[in-house]
Amino acid sequence: MTQTKIDLPPAFPDHTQLPESDGTFVKNFQEHPQSLILTDSIGPVLQQLHPDGDYAIGQDCGIYWRETEPPEKGAEAPDWFYVPNVPPLLNGEIRRSYVLWRELMAPMIALEFASGNGDEERDATPLSVSAEGETTKPGNFWVYERIIRIPYYAIFEVKTRKLEVYNWLNFSYQKLQPNERGHYPITPLGVELGLWHGTYQNQTQYWLRWWDSEGNLLLIGEERAQLERQRAEQERQRAQIERQRAEQEHQRAEQAEQKAARLAERLRAMGIDPDSEE
Repeated sequence: MTQTKIDLPPAFPDHTQLPESDGTFVKNFQEHPQSLILTDSIGPVLQQLHPDGDYAIGQDCGIYWRETEPPEKGAEAPDWFYVPNVPPLLNGEIRRSYVLWRELMAPMIALEFASGNGDEERDATPLSVSAEGETTKPGNFWVYERIIRIPYYAIFEVKTRKLEVYNWLNFSYQKLQPNERGHYPITPLGVELGLWHGTYQNQTQYWLRWWDSEGNLLLIGEERAQLERQRAEQERQRAQIERQRAEQEHQRAEQAEQKAARLAERLRAMGIDPDSEE
């Protein structure tokens, strides 16, 4: 019996077979520290949510959502994104990109730091195919909303300090309104996203930061260490005050004892026994 050979299509590529960069530059000098402050401060929250450590954070890394030629045309690279319930390493290797058709798990939140007016980040141009079969690259907004379906998408205009947050609801993005603190609740994480003015590294400006659901700022490691140093110093000062109080009480007791002894001596000199009960 003759066996017919069947030519199978090639397997979908994984993160080791796809480009890890499209060759573009980082948009501005704030982008790198902005990603760091977000990742650092939310770390304790994610460790609590994922005691097994199964989550991944991408910073300007490609999310591949379709196969194209060249491959990077089928990818979007949010400035910061978080994916729950996926291992941080794949087969012991550092992730080079996030391949949606391999993972089958969409990021929960994606953030874009817009250097311009945000038009690129709000681009909802859909994917289209010409009569010749050529496809045009769709807009970021359209891909996040219609294909990847990321539940929370935020656009931070660095220059104008404008923040917009969208929530995927009923198959489309709905623009959220800030709460009374001017923050945007990210309900699955139990945190809020907002703007904070302060100094990080050597830059004093507005930053995207996280707060807890009660409005307490989530601190980065350096801030947590500084807070611990302040608490330790306050505890040292309290202990010192307690020692001073104890020393003062001891001195007062000694003075009272000495005064009583002098009085007793005077009474004895007058022929009066101070220890007599009469």
